[in-house]
Amino acid sequence: MKQVAVKIEDVSVYYDKTRALSNVTLNIEEGEYLGIIGPNGGGKTTLLKAILGLIPINSGAIELYGRKISRNRKTIGYVPQFASMDKKFPISVREVVLMGGLKQGLSPFFKFCTEDKRKADEALAKVGIYDLSERQISELSGGEFQRMLIARALTAEPRILILDEPTASVDAISREQIYQLLNQLNEEMTIILVTHDLLAVSSQVNRLACLNEKIVYHGKPELTEAVVTNLYGCPVDILCKEVSDKKGSHCEEGTHIDSCNN
Repeated sequence: MKQVAVKIEDVSVYYDKTRALSNVTLNIEEGEYLGIIGPNGGGKTTLLKAILGLIPINSGAIELYGRKISRNRKTIGYVPQFASMDKKFPISVREVVLMGGLKQGLSPFFKFCTEDKRKADEALAKVGIYDLSERQISELSGGEFQRMLIARALTAEPRILILDEPTASVDAISREQIYQLLNQLNEEMTIILVTHDLLAVSSQVNRLACLNEKIVYHGKPELTEAVVTNLYGCPVDILCKEVSDKKGSHCEEGTHIDSCNN
């Protein structure tokens, strides 16, 4: 039996009096590739921040490999949403990646050691942009920028890699390259991917969690009409190739959910 990498038990989170997560329970096994989908405002990013220990939870508990988050946070690498970083900031690709290995913030006269630089260069090579090491981040394409963020997360040598919408601002070719990279990384680590992209859900991940304040569905990446309607709270148009079997109609391939004003 595989070890549980992330154990989320009856977790609720409130922002002031507004409920963001309600009694969420979810186990993520070591080596799993989990996709998390749901409507905007459904709590996806909140759940990631709770796993990372970046926000307090109001009730319940979260453990990483059987230990409290505060004692085990270094096991996680985090790739934030593309829009959360300023591409105009004057810094090189290698400098961004180097900062991923910092245990604490920068201090005056701080210098990265040889080992730090080795890890950064290995991460850049692993994601396929080592040749862009000295380039300013403002010169990167959307796909290159996203690979840089993944490399930064890898310098911490995580057992769990968490990504928040990594393909939201990239073209189709870059999106496919990122998915190929994540499949390779999944051979070495557990991956948790938040996405609106049904292509990732249907053909990339091996488990799926549908979240709208609470877990609506957790299991194989097969979206039935009932599950999607329950998730988004209304009938939706699923732009995908529908497949019929004994269990009913589900999405095998797709790229988008048009979710009636969510």
